[in-house]
Amino acid sequence: MSMWPAISLTFQLAFVTTVILMIIALPLAWWLARTENRLRPLIEAAVTLPLVLPPTVLGFYLLILMSPNSGFGAFWVQVTGSTLTFSFTGLVIASLFYSLPFAVQPLQAAFVSVPRHTLDAARTLGATSRDAFLSIALPLARRGFLTSIVLTFAHTVGEFGVVLMVGGNIPGKTRVISIEIFTAVETLDYDRAHFLSLGLLVFSFSVLTIVYVLNGRRGAGLG
Repeated sequence: MSMWPAISLTFQLAFVTTVILMIIALPLAWWLARTENRLRPLIEAAVTLPLVLPPTVLGFYLLILMSPNSGFGAFWVQVTGSTLTFSFTGLVIASLFYSLPFAVQPLQAAFVSVPRHTLDAARTLGATSRDAFLSIALPLARRGFLTSIVLTFAHTVGEFGVVLMVGGNIPGKTRVISIEIFTAVETLDYDRAHFLSLGLLVFSFSVLTIVYVLNGRRGAGLG
């Protein structure tokens, strides 16, 4: 059986997840970086939770949430005629939760580094909050934005526990690269496992190199 459907599905999942998370993470990271609301530690903890929570635990509760026996899962079946569990859409929803901190945290750190007095000066010159964000904060945080995109995409590519719990192991539908490797090892197809594992190893190393180059250039520019 060809491994290319798993590779294609993985990168589709990573692309869709990254695009959606950038839309969610941008305003959330900006709010976390600038707000003095007392709920901020609670929101930060919720965003960071997937980093410390075992993937199987997160996957289990997402499986319960998306099950046709739950209110949300039953509503989805009623509207679409299909279940969220063991589907590509279910994988996307699970990936949004699991990769959220990788999207938010680099952006939040970048926004925190934007000098507040620069934004205040822009407002005194007549710029609205939206103008100051788009013309000053976002360009200054561009490396954080790029880091967020790269890490989110790479993290989604490497998912295993959460996608297995929510999507199972359906060839061409929910079997991503990490599950393909697991299946290859189970069936003693080590050539396939080596090929895919080496590919992910090279991909992950390349991603980390890009991130460190971006951060290194930023550090050099500040010095």
